[in-house]
Amino acid sequence: MLQYLVILLDDTSVSYCHYENSCREKNLIPIETLRQGIRFGMMENLMIQCVYPDYELPWEYAEVIESIDHSKIKPVADQADVLVVSDPIVEIVDVPVVWRLNKTRLFDAEKDICEMLTKTPRLNVVITDIDSFTDEDFERYKALLEKLSESVEQLYAEGKSPQLNLLTDRMMLKEMNNCGAGDTCITLAPNGKFYVCPAFYYEDKKDFVGDLEHGLDIKNQQLYRLTYAPICRHCDAYQCKRCVWMNRRTTLEVNTPGHEQCVLAHLERNASRDLLNNIRKHGTFLPEQEEIIEIDYLDPFDKRDEW
Repeated sequence: MLQYLVILLDDTSVSYCHYENSCREKNLIPIETLRQGIRFGMMENLMIQCVYPDYELPWEYAEVIESIDHSKIKPVADQADVLVVSDPIVEIVDVPVVWRLNKTRLFDAEKDICEMLTKTPRLNVVITDIDSFTDEDFERYKALLEKLSESVEQLYAEGKSPQLNLLTDRMMLKEMNNCGAGDTCITLAPNGKFYVCPAFYYEDKKDFVGDLEHGLDIKNQQLYRLTYAPICRHCDAYQCKRCVWMNRRTTLEVNTPGHEQCVLAHLERNASRDLLNNIRKHGTFLPEQEEIIEIDYLDPFDKRDEW
């Protein structure tokens, strides 16, 4: 069931997830298309998320956007509800931050991540080249998570409550919390057409799933739901985003993640388990939360026969 409508305000709107946006030519959504998109969101009772480019919009656009409750995803801190960056933030901000980086930068980012945790209420680290991870990269990622876990534990011991998606999300969850593209979330692009998510738009503009005139037409929409994911529905790496765009790229199936996505999610899951146990040594923490059990695999595909 749809819950969210993402509106790309321009072809150069900032990427806040795994996909790259290489568009440099501005293509602002027509004002009437924006009005129709907001009207669609209101009629469907959807929460609207506007994704901004790095330039200031004309005043009439701001007037239309402010006519409805919404969230702003922006590459600048000014009035953002979510700030997307490509470099570490150096000043304190009072909004969640998304930091997009590749694995080369990631493995050198321990100090920057720890510093950013003291400057934002929430940090989402988004790795842009997950599908290129090797066995050696998995080991380096595991070691990085262990080091980050020590820093997060220390912050909790000091009475703080840092949020880092790679470690703390799984501690809080009791069920899957995936991105929901094509199921709970849909994207409206500047051309007035709907897409499963922004990545599908930037990869192939012909890959749309409806438009404002005729409504949504998502083929085999059930495949975007967790209940139709043969492996994911048995998995307890609840923090995994289960990116359907990455799924399609790596396995040709929107409901089946590739090996790399699964292994990274389970390395995070296991690190979260250790962090939760260590935090509880400092006092009562999430007593109502069930224990994250120990497992003997990193890719649930290896357990497919048991399931």
